[in-house]
Amino acid sequence: MTPLGRFFLQPQIERFLRIKPESKADVYLTVFDGADVENLNYWIELVLSAAIATFGLILNSPAVVIGAMLVSPLMGPIIAAGLALAAADVYLGIKSLAQLALSTLAAILVGAFITWVLPFDTPTSEVLARTRPNLLDLGVALSSGLAGSLLVCRSRSPEGGGVSALPGVAIAVALMPPLCSVGFGVGSGFAVPIVNGAGLLFLTNLAAIIAAAFLVFLAIGMNSDDVRLGIAAGLMERAGKDPVYKMLERRTGVSRALSKVGELRWRVLMLLVTLGILFVPLTVALSQLRLEAIAREAISQAVQTISPREGIITQNTSIPAEPNPIVVRLIVTDPVEDQKVEEAERNIMRVTGREVRLRVRRVANEEELVSLREGLAGQAETAAMQNLQAIHADVLARIERPLKDLWPENQASLAQFELAFRPSGILLRIAYSSENKLDAAVEQVLAKALGDRLGIPNLQLLLEQQEPAPAE
Repeated sequence: MTPLGRFFLQPQIERFLRIKPESKADVYLTVFDGADVENLNYWIELVLSAAIATFGLILNSPAVVIGAMLVSPLMGPIIAAGLALAAADVYLGIKSLAQLALSTLAAILVGAFITWVLPFDTPTSEVLARTRPNLLDLGVALSSGLAGSLLVCRSRSPEGGGVSALPGVAIAVALMPPLCSVGFGVGSGFAVPIVNGAGLLFLTNLAAIIAAAFLVFLAIGMNSDDVRLGIAAGLMERAGKDPVYKMLERRTGVSRALSKVGELRWRVLMLLVTLGILFVPLTVALSQLRLEAIAREAISQAVQTISPREGIITQNTSIPAEPNPIVVRLIVTDPVEDQKVEEAERNIMRVTGREVRLRVRRVANEEELVSLREGLAGQAETAAMQNLQAIHADVLARIERPLKDLWPENQASLAQFELAFRPSGILLRIAYSSENKLDAAVEQVLAKALGDRLGIPNLQLLLEQQEPAPAE
């Protein structure tokens, strides 16, 4: 910002946002402390947040994922990176970027480890929702970054309300779930679409928040000489023993190169290039999303011309990337003419400009199913009766021959026999006509022989004597 612009605009912005100039040094040091790599509480919160987010993604629970957003401390180093760019603070920039890199790696590793340990590698809707970022996500991230930066700047003001509103910003920007989605993709066998999509979403959020924080801190004059003087003592107290800070203070070749890169025009150029690189795939994704919405609307209208809504059992629509055709599969209960299917395909193709394949399969309706069940029941009953008759004839044929071969005709005359199936075994009851009852030895020999011939080891035999008919 030029001196003239700083003179006229900065006081107005400060008055509008109700930011006191004397509070800027405290805000600066507060943001500086948020990028402390040695802060144990930060790493505990990061690991717990990553674990909660991963479990929420696997369980497909939006409430659990929201809880992970509230615990996540990632906004601290990201806001610090924006402040470092605005104030041209190379030391704060190195600290914040190092913490961001370590935090990103830690969150991905936690997500990958939990996914690898648990036997769930099928992506849920919560995971898939973070694999297709578009330009709208960039707008959300920019708005959230502006809100978070303003809340941090106003946190020292009695009217700011920054602390109470920060959880809402954390939920809106959603930094941890995309990282854990990347970890899910790595832990489930390195699923490239999930890793790339979720990684692009995280980079979009990261770059947008840093850019928004840069604009806010630059607009309120966090790079002014008054702020630098106000933080000098606190900065020396915090960084006096840090080797990185001492290296930058010695004005070595590295520190001189970083100071040149830290000029305002280079900082603005870095942000614009980064956002421009992200802008291209996000715009393509948004365009594809718009085309999918148009295609689905055209498909919905075309399907209504084929069959009424109550006649459609299922509808499955696949809209892959070009040049693959759009595929729509319908299962209906009413007959559909081929002419209507072809007309619906032409209507969809005219709206979308893509090849369409409409597959319609008809199944029986309720009345047809009732009639079919009744017919099948009648056929089953008839078949059962025929089977029983065939079994009856087969059993008689199997028993009759060995019985006649083994029966002692010289001692008794065979009258009739019947077969009974009992839980304890098979019983063969034989009625014979004789003046004298057959003795037990004959009965045992006959039971053993019949059992061997029929293949029934435990055949139960019951002989019943009948008086012979008197002679005429």
